[in-house]
Amino acid sequence: MSVRFGVLALLEAKPDKGGDLGRFLEKGRALAVAEAGTVTWYAFKVGETTYGIFDTFEDEDSRQAHLDGEIPKALASVAPDLLASDPDIRTVEIVAVK
Repeated sequence: MSVRFGVLALLEAKPDKGGDLGRFLEKGRALAVAEAGTVTWYAFKVGETTYGIFDTFEDEDSRQAHLDGEIPKALASVAPDLLASDPDIRTVEIVAVK
């Protein structure tokens, strides 16, 4: 398995919505499991209102399928209620993996 592509998304919850965002991300795991091309999917908490998602893929087609898939759609549907600002979504190139 050689992961070469990734997506890093940083999310800032509205005040008092951090817990709700965390629960939303926990539920998002099921959507990630259903994606054949997603090698790894992590949801993480940085602070009380700051969360993130990091995914890895073996090829660009799988990464693009993810970006066009159900997780971004689900996030867009809850963003007005949960997020203080637009998600900071970055595509990344993996340079080393253990």
